[in-house]
Parts: sequence; structure tokens; C-alpha cells
Amino acid sequence: MNTTTIPWRRLAPIAVCAALAIAGAYGIGAPWLHYVFKPATTLALAALVYLAMPAERGYKPTILAGLLLSTLGDVFLMLPGDRFVFGLASFLCAHVAYLVALSRRASLFARRWPFALYGALGAAVFGVLWPDLPVGLHAPVGIYVVVLAVMAAQALVAWRVRPDAATASAALGGAFFVASDATLAIDRFVAPFDGARFVVLSTYWIAQALIALSVVRSRGPFPQARLEESVGR
Repeated sequence: MNTTTIPWRRLAPIAVCAALAIAGAYGIGAPWLHYVFKPATTLALAALVYLAMPAERGYKPTILAGLLLSTLGDVFLMLPGDRFVFGLASFLCAHVAYLVALSRRASLFARRWPFALYGALGAAVFGVLWPDLPVGLHAPVGIYVVVLAVMAAQALVAWRVRPDAATASAALGGAFFVASDATLAIDRFVAPFDGARFVVLSTYWIAQALIALSVVRSRGPFPQARLEESVGR
């Protein structure tokens, strides 16, 4: 892999994997497409991170951990039967990993308004879900919403503190993750709709791709990012 620039061309085959997974989710083509390509897409993004030159100490491993935990969540959510809680727990741990990584680029709460913004958004979504959530899911979903909102807010904080292509990528990734999970929750618990799987999966992989690309540290404007030759440069 060329480690001097963000490998945008490497996203093309990953996008194909995502398209096959979405097609399989709608019963288009062979039934196994969804089961194979859903985890394969997230694992391909993890491979992209693994092969990238690290931006700074500790950032790459925690992003990689988040992608691997997300893959586990993908598997739980696609298996037959209701393993929603296990999937929720896997993604909760993934967001904690992302939060740890993002806190290396800016101190937690270095800016307050992103937390107010995502806190209000998370409270609004949780308020919509509350009447239809099973009682046993009130606490797990509530905790998940808080952690997701904090992760997305910290991504925005990092961009405001150190505006470059990498932090912009993570900030956009956090926003897409919120959109994806809000759509999933509303479709599952409040108002199911036909296009939900497409919206949830497409925004989910856009979010993961943007977060994966944030391992590349940049001095230039988004998206023309370039890696620094070394951490200390």
C-alpha cells in the first residue's frame, strides 16, 4: 500500500463488498451474500487500517480494535435469532475504543458545545424510542446512546482543536454513525420502513470508512490528506 496518501482507490472493492452485503440483506442474489460480505466489509476496513502508517502513538491500534469489535457486532446482528443485546454490547465496546483513540488527538471536553449538541440529539432519539422499547432494554440502550453521543462529540472536538483531513474524517464518521444507529433503532422499535436496511448499512459503512481513514494524519485540506513520514515530524 502507498502510505504517503490516503488510499481512496482501496475503498472501491470495499464498496463492492458493502453493495453485495446490502443486496443479500434484501434477498437479491444468493442468500449467503449478506452473511459473507457483511463482516467481510468491516474486516476489509480493518485491514486498511492495519496496513496504514500510524499517525501517532496509540491511535491506530485503538481504531483497529474498534473495527474488529464492530465486526463482532455485525455477526451478532445478522445471525438468526435475537442477539440484539450482544450486538449492542459489541458496538458499545467499539465506541469506547474509538473514544480512547479520539481523546489522543484532543483532550476530552476540550470544547463543550459538541457534547451539548450530540447530547441533545441523543436525548431526542432516546425520547422517541422510550415508549416502544422493551423495559429490559431501557438501560442498555440508554447507556449505548450516551457512549455513542460522547464518541461522536469527541470526534467533533478533535476536529475543532486540530482541524485537518484526518480529524475531519473522524468527525464526519461520528455523525454518520449517529445517523445509522438512530435509523436502526427507529426502524426496529418505532416505525419500520422498507428502505431501512439500505439506509442503516450504507451510512454505517460510510461512518466506518471515514473513521478508518482518520488513522492518516494530514496537514492539507480535506480530502487531499497526506501522511507524515514519522510520528515526530
